[in-house]
Amino acid sequence: MSDTLITIIAIFLAAILMFVFPLLSVSERTDDISQLAVQTATSEFVNNARTTGKITLDEYSAFVQTLAATGNSYDIEMEVKHLDENIGKKSEWTSKQVIGENVYYSVYTTQIENELYKDGTNAYSMKSGDVFSVSVKNTNTTISQSLRNFFYSISGNSTATVAAQSTGMVTGNGNI
Repeated sequence: MSDTLITIIAIFLAAILMFVFPLLSVSERTDDISQLAVQTATSEFVNNARTTGKITLDEYSAFVQTLAATGNSYDIEMEVKHLDENIGKKSEWTSKQVIGENVYYSVYTTQIENELYKDGTNAYSMKSGDVFSVSVKNTNTTISQSLRNFFYSISGNSTATVAAQSTGMVTGNGNI
């Protein structure tokens, strides 16, 4: 009786070693590839927007499609920090280049998207000195996350395994 129990346990362990751990390894590699694709797409999107000084609807749509091609769903957060040139300083400083005197105000994703989808505009303009940042993280649970949660009893499905962030200062003026 004890030999059959040991045989059943050995078969069960062999099945885990032969099928489950390779599946876990392959799913983690898939997440790594998705991570690389998302980081590259995010960096390219930010760099293109900051050098041209504008975010166009076509570029944003291509960015969203590139992210969707990984098979995951993503939460995209954009922020543009506009340099306020009319801050009404009450000081003797006359140059806006003085450290500590620049004031920025932020515009966020929904405001940028509203401008992108507005009829006739299809672009969001920025000027030199603005700061543009994009943060992307997956909202779905990947196979790798599911397997890790099952085997390692990790709680909290809200942890994003595929995430990217990129920020840059705008160097070109996007006047249309």
